[in-house]
Amino acid sequence: MALPILETPKYEAKIPSTGKKVLYRPYLVKEEKILMVAIESGDQKQILQGMKDVIESCTFNKVDADKLALFDLEYLFLKLRSKSVGEVSKINIKCEKCQKPTMVEINLDQIDVDTSKSPSNKIKLTDKVGITLTWPKVDFLTSLGEKTPEEQKEALFDIVIKCIDTIYDDKAIHKAADQSHEELVQFVESLNQSQFQKIQEFVEKMPKLEHTVDFTCSHCKAENSITLRGLQSFF
Repeated sequence: MALPILETPKYEAKIPSTGKKVLYRPYLVKEEKILMVAIESGDQKQILQGMKDVIESCTFNKVDADKLALFDLEYLFLKLRSKSVGEVSKINIKCEKCQKPTMVEINLDQIDVDTSKSPSNKIKLTDKVGITLTWPKVDFLTSLGEKTPEEQKEALFDIVIKCIDTIYDDKAIHKAADQSHEELVQFVESLNQSQFQKIQEFVEKMPKLEHTVDFTCSHCKAENSITLRGLQSFF
């Protein structure tokens, strides 16, 4: 006689960069094992791969994690963590005055990504020529941390190229996906510093997972208001 299969609840989340709604479920023991192995390795690339695998599995393979913006991936993983382990995360935060840690409880369901202040993805380069951009995807950023500072400069140049969605003028709109890599490199290299800076600023101002925590230091009783940014800050 077959063993019973336990049903898991389903929840809905909205991908911050697109507003698209996706269904997800809490991660199970088999997925938690993937995360534990990745975390124990201490390898950032393996940890990120574990997160991507779990997100894809828990969204019923409806989400391609490599195609998410980094803040999308962090947001979705936070939602999974909240429904799988618990909504409250306890972390130590250093007091700005005495630098001693205070244990603070954070409700993970209250953390969001603010995209309202994001720069426009449409950048005018001249009176006739402009481009539209997309946020850097996770697969663009995976190997950045393993590179030397000099290699990172080259990689950032490649990320800028990969963020180009369309190039337009007064006659036509050209999809970047229809152009060769060499053609896109040639286009970007033809920009002046001011034009290139506009694109770079768009990438640098990518929205972040962030949350402001107000607490009273348990040691010196000073009042603190600290903004946490990035997924690792909440665990």
